[in-house]
Amino acid sequence: MTNAQSPALLEVSGLNAWYGAAQILFDVGLRVHRGEVVALMGRNGAGKSTTLKALMGLLERRRGQVRFLGQDVSQRAPYQLARMGLGFVPEDRRVFTHLSVAENLETGRQAARAWPDGSPALNWQPADLYALFPNLGAMPERPGGQMSGGEQQMLTVARTLMGNPFLILLDEPSEGVAPVIVEQMAQMILQLKARGASILLSEQNLHFAEWVSDRAYVLEKGQIRFEGSMAELAENESVRRAYLSL
Repeated sequence: MTNAQSPALLEVSGLNAWYGAAQILFDVGLRVHRGEVVALMGRNGAGKSTTLKALMGLLERRRGQVRFLGQDVSQRAPYQLARMGLGFVPEDRRVFTHLSVAENLETGRQAARAWPDGSPALNWQPADLYALFPNLGAMPERPGGQMSGGEQQMLTVARTLMGNPFLILLDEPSEGVAPVIVEQMAQMILQLKARGASILLSEQNLHFAEWVSDRAYVLEKGQIRFEGSMAELAENESVRRAYLSL
């Protein structure tokens, strides 16, 4: 259940980012509340992945305010954000190819967390993740390099969850994987949401986003062109045609 009246878990304003001399993001603003799944949508090159990387502190040239758990984290390093409970699942997976599934999971392990009010946050163990991803549960000793692309995608998500993040930044979960894996990824996100997880995902597949998300922001050329509920986006043909259709 979303809680749009509560303080935002993540609140971003005036976010600008560059690759070298080229400015990619222009005053991006967005928010994610506890228990929400929010889609950051747009065509290839719109700035979706750049936004997630900027939020994770992975870009040297960035400017703007990023607040996470009520704290200004605009200048925090990626490892500091990870320790605070911000999880990042990159599009290119980056599993440890010579480590087994079980060993990959252990590399992501962090201690259990509690919310600022003292209530316990989600605390993931390998058994939970094998239940969430039966494919992984069937191959705990398989090296990461001997897995399909879709299985590596699942492993990357599972490894991130081992860090018990308060918020997951999920980059293009449906990109470049087989339709059966896309469906499994959607079911995984819905199960995470049912357990109270919070997710900001970048996505260009409108059907996938409608399936799993509560709200959406639409990016075009590094600027937010639309924000609203998924129902509002589905009804807004002009926005979909201008910024999402191929």
